[in-house]
This record gives sequence, C-alpha cells and structure tokens, in this order.
Amino acid sequence: MNISKRLAILGSTGSIGRQTLAVVDEYPQQFEVYLLTANNSVDLLIEQARKYRPEIAIIANKEHYAALRDALADLPIKTYAGADAIADAMSLSDIDIVVAAMVGYAGLKPTIKAIEAHKTIALANKETLVVAGDLITKLALENRAPIIPVDSEHSAIFQCLAGEGDNPIDKIILTASGGPFLHHSKEELLHVTCADALKHPNWKMGKKITIDSATMMNKGFEMIEAKWLFGIPPEKIEIVIHPQSIVHSMIQYSDGAVKAQLGLPDMKLPIRYALSYPDRLVTHAPKLQMKDYARLTFEKPDTARFPLLQLAFDAIAQGGNTPCAMNAANEVAVAAFLAGKIGFYDIADTVAESMAQAEYIASPTYDDYVATDKAVRDIAARYIETRK
Repeated sequence: MNISKRLAILGSTGSIGRQTLAVVDEYPQQFEVYLLTANNSVDLLIEQARKYRPEIAIIANKEHYAALRDALADLPIKTYAGADAIADAMSLSDIDIVVAAMVGYAGLKPTIKAIEAHKTIALANKETLVVAGDLITKLALENRAPIIPVDSEHSAIFQCLAGEGDNPIDKIILTASGGPFLHHSKEELLHVTCADALKHPNWKMGKKITIDSATMMNKGFEMIEAKWLFGIPPEKIEIVIHPQSIVHSMIQYSDGAVKAQLGLPDMKLPIRYALSYPDRLVTHAPKLQMKDYARLTFEKPDTARFPLLQLAFDAIAQGGNTPCAMNAANEVAVAAFLAGKIGFYDIADTVAESMAQAEYIASPTYDDYVATDKAVRDIAARYIETRK
C-alpha cells in the first residue's frame, strides 16, 4: 500500500476510535487523520487534534464548541459543532475512508451522507444497519460505496467469504463470549449491578456496548447486521457461546466444510484489516499461539435468561421499522441502567413493551426511521418512569 489513505474517524474518543488511532500510530506512512469527531469528550478530542493535526475537528455537543475552538486556535485546524456539521463533512472530497465508530442511532445520518458521497465505509456502528439496514444496503449499492465491517464477528465472516465466489452457504455461525453473566441463574441476574455488568471477561469496550454484551442484545444486533451485510436470512444465522473469544465467527458451506477466523480478542486486528483491505498489514502486536488455548468450547445461548436475543430475532422477522424501535428502546433502557434507575431485567422489559407500543411501518423511509426513533424513545422513557 503506497498511497496514504485519509481517514475521517467518527467517534474518535470512543473505544473503536481510540484503537483506530493506535493503528494509525503503527502505520504513519499508510494513514493520515483528516477529520476527528466526538460527542461530549471535548478534552480528549482536543488532545487528539493536537497530536494528529487533522484538517477538521467537530464536537457534536454545541455546548463544548467554544472550548474546542479556543484550545485549537493556534493551529490551522477547522473546528465545527453539531450533528449536521458531522454529516455535512462526509461529502468532502479529501476523505478516502470513513470510520463509522459513533455509538448508537447518532451514527445513521453521517453514514448515509458518506455513502451518498461514495466513500469507503469502515463500519463499526452496528446500529446503523440495525435501524435502517434495507435503506443502507440499497444506498451502498446505488452509490458503489464499499462497506467493510469492523466488528470482529463480521470481519471474521468477511474474511471467511474471501475466495469463495458464489459457493452456497448453509449458515453463518456468530460467536458470543456470553459476557460477564454467562453462568448466572435468572435469580442471580435479578440482583446484578451496573458495575458487575461492566466487567467484561475478554474485551475492553465502551460502556454502552459492554452492557449490550451482558444482556446479549449486542449479539442480536450483530445477527441483524449480518443479515444486511451478507444477504443471509436470519434463519441461516446461528448464535453460539464461545467464552474464550478466540474463534470470531464461522461459515458452514453446503459441502459441510466450516471456515473460521481465529485471533486474539483485540479490536485492532479487524480495524487493521478494514483500513488496509484487500491487503494485510504486518504487525508486531501479540499474535495467537494455539498451544495457549488447549480447550475451545461452544454452547447454545439461553434466551430464557437473555430474552433480548430472542427479541432481536422477533424484530427482524417482523421487519419494517421494528428493529429501529427495538434499538431506540434499548438505547434509552441501557442509559437508565447505567444511571442506576432500573435493574438488569428492566432493560428487556422496556424494550419488549416499547416494541409492542410502537406504530408499525412496513416500508419505512428515512423520515419514518427518524420519527420512529423519537416516538419510541418517548415510549421507553415513560415506561421506565412507571418502574420507579
């Protein structure tokens, strides 16, 4: 790879954003940071901007704009604020790859704008496809905008598909660590705390995705994401618990062969691949030694203890705007759990009740997704108030 690729990193202060910058540090000749964005973490955004000297730095929360502008006034860095500024920047011709690492629904609009501008998308924001998978995949095809997955599971599938052409697939097998509560009984789960849920056994992630992993909502999101990324119906997507997090996902082909991608639980591996595809970058980071893993285990998930996983299958089966409603309710419920306002199982109850109350739209437009997200957030917030 001889030409430096210019990156727009949406959500540069989050877990994926910071690890993307660590990859840039490994390969300064291959990657240039052109644009950085954050939601609220203005101090870290300032620190990153001073180190990487991007052309543009944007803070989504306008209340922090003065701090960003003043701190970077001595540098030739353009500063902006607001969600619209992030979306509008996606059309800039100097951007080669957009790393979509914003958390939640907020990543939808800028990803759409980046696709319409024919950018390559390194997609880490799974909610974009959960909320509007049909719209996103159609736009990507129309605009010839490649979407390269960054999630470790979808990167694994993407790699297992390489060289297979049109060979028929029997099923995709998504692996899940099981999170911190894999062996907790339902009774024990009634009493777990937010601090307990944030102790993921294998991965270092942001708070929201860590809670989604604990509830297994994250795996439901990944199932929906896999459907849209790879054109595979949900009935051909199997979830298996793999506590060691070494096998990142598998594909079973029609002849019975199973291909798997293995590696240490390190998000920089799929980030490297997404940024350098179709090349592989040489790294000196620790690599998998099979002798250190004498036992790799797999088991079926328990949807009675983790009902959000089943709700995700129900949502995609109904289709339309239901996955959007599910995501909106989950974001509100997780925020409430992180704030100590509701218990662990109240998250699933909030999502189920909100999905039941949401107005169903079979063929939603972008405006329908926006309206659904807003309406269901209100429904979820009201439901949570009744739980107090």
